[in-house]
Amino acid sequence: MPVALALSPHLDDAAFSCGGTLATLADSGWQVVMATIFTATVPNPKGFALACQTDKGLGPEIDYMALRRDEDRRAADALGISPPLHLPFREAPHRGYGAAPELFADPRGDDDIVNALGNAVWRLAADISPDLVLAPQAVGGHVDHVQLVRGINRARWSVPILWWRDFPYTVRNPAPKEPFKGDFDALPERFCRYSATAEAQKGASCSAYATQLGFQFGGVEGLMGRLSSEARTERFRLAGTLSAGAAALFEDHGARA
Repeated sequence: MPVALALSPHLDDAAFSCGGTLATLADSGWQVVMATIFTATVPNPKGFALACQTDKGLGPEIDYMALRRDEDRRAADALGISPPLHLPFREAPHRGYGAAPELFADPRGDDDIVNALGNAVWRLAADISPDLVLAPQAVGGHVDHVQLVRGINRARWSVPILWWRDFPYTVRNPAPKEPFKGDFDALPERFCRYSATAEAQKGASCSAYATQLGFQFGGVEGLMGRLSSEARTERFRLAGTLSAGAAALFEDHGARA
């Protein structure tokens, strides 16, 4: 059985950005593993870090990340994939980023996490032995996404990587920030057009992240509207060469034109 590994910065990114693809791979006989990088619980959060949960109606006594990890397990189940993996890295508000604008600015000089990320994802890949990796392009410029891309690029890869476009940043701004645009534009584009069944699975999976829906979309209805506008298509840039089995699931740019 071929194995696909999705490297998600946060607990929702992979499902939001390529959930239809993950469901399609699973339905095609792949083992699909969704691993999220920034999932650590930090006791007694303060300041901006605490505000990131209280502004969602969650009191300081709640273990916000434990709640989100539970959402992630339900999301993976909705996609029909393996139970998710959670790496113990701290999100940016717990690494010194003190306000929302800082999350989308250049990484702090003292945020020396890239080598650790590279080592962690390389060890994860060595343990899982994937035939295909899926990862973010960091569209939108969120610092955690940016640092993960840098970490992934520090690792040594012998398997193809499908780099996804980060939803919902792709639809929030007609010209979103793309810090790695030049690098990704040089790679061939691939599309996954997924079925109505996979679309329903993706909708159920994304809906599992209940703590995020009001903030991100104004609720479930807003989420479903955004997903509908994607027209059952997810876009990637391909590094490496897909196997024949994987290539059958992904159209190239010319096929879409």
